Amino acid sequence: MNRIVLPGATLGVLGSGQLGRMFAIAARRMGYRVHTFSPGFDTPTGQVADVEIDADYDDLDAIRAFARQVDVITFEFENVTTTAADAAAEIVPVRPSGHALHITQQRAREKAFLRLKGFPVTPFESVESLDELTKAIDTVGLPAILKTAAFGYDGKGQHRITSPLDLEPVWGLVGHQAAVLERVVDFVLEFSVVAARGLDGAFVHYGAIENTHRDHVLDLSVAPARMPPETAAEAVAVTAAIMEELAYVGVLCVEFFLTADGKVLVNEIAPRPHNSGHLTIDACVTSQFEQQVRAICGLPLGSPAFVRSAAMSNLLGDVWSQGEPRWDAALAVPDVKLHLYGKRDPRPGRKMGHLTALGETPAEAIQKVLAARDVLV
Repeated sequence: MNRIVLPGATLGVLGSGQLGRMFAIAARRMGYRVHTFSPGFDTPTGQVADVEIDADYDDLDAIRAFARQVDVITFEFENVTTTAADAAAEIVPVRPSGHALHITQQRAREKAFLRLKGFPVTPFESVESLDELTKAIDTVGLPAILKTAAFGYDGKGQHRITSPLDLEPVWGLVGHQAAVLERVVDFVLEFSVVAARGLDGAFVHYGAIENTHRDHVLDLSVAPARMPPETAAEAVAVTAAIMEELAYVGVLCVEFFLTADGKVLVNEIAPRPHNSGHLTIDACVTSQFEQQVRAICGLPLGSPAFVRSAAMSNLLGDVWSQGEPRWDAALAVPDVKLHLYGKRDPRPGRKMGHLTALGETPAEAIQKVLAARDVLV
């Protein structure tokens, strides 16, 4: 099952959003064919794939039929069921593994794994009832954040607790389901490390990428992060150790907090290419998406070196609020690149694309990408 998958072969993707789209573009450029599987048609990935299968992830017969048509399978978001991943793995390699997916797709399991292995995390407790939540407050303290254990991203399923009076209402807001209570962290910076681990255990990384969020959604990413080199090196070492513990194959992102007293804490793991790594498409010798192709196919990993500093700004559906954005004006800003995901309905808060700008310094890249975004509307 560790054979190299050479160009000309067919790669399968479970999921069909923008991450799959950018993966498919990288794969096709390298000479691979791409099949995508998800409930939906004319999806961002399907628009550029060779074959698009519209079926549910719990249709295991359809999953197995899909697997028979490809040479290796990956997933582009972590809410694919492990049952589906395991069914596919009966037929072809699935990379990253269903084991890694099982741990990282559910917050309680992920946090427990990190704590068990000795990685730095915020104080937390897993809860499955209002009574357990009440007891957890004594351990975790206030203020705290209650997060649903499953299907949470971009701030969804997260609610702040500042007083015992909040417990019952917040427990109702999360739907009386398994959750994780985390102490609120006094952080000065949010950042991520996007890295890849090959079939042979080789490891490459893109350093620390500085992230700014708006309404819990990533708004701006900057590389390299403006932080002490030794802090970035510590985060890279933690990322490498996590990937080693998971026997991981593919691209992974670890999101971190840097606290006011200089501590590095793991916030979340994304078992796939990540929004903060989109800037690698234009700024690096090898993008995170080409790196994913190389890793899952057993090829040597590419150089992650940055050509120049870079900044990436997400484009949400709000940008369309006054009509079609002024793409010509944005692209008149020097060193700016436009990436749109082929989504038809620009709803507020929906990720529709991104802008990337290059600069001689992070500050210059930020100035360019914000100037381009500002003239869109």
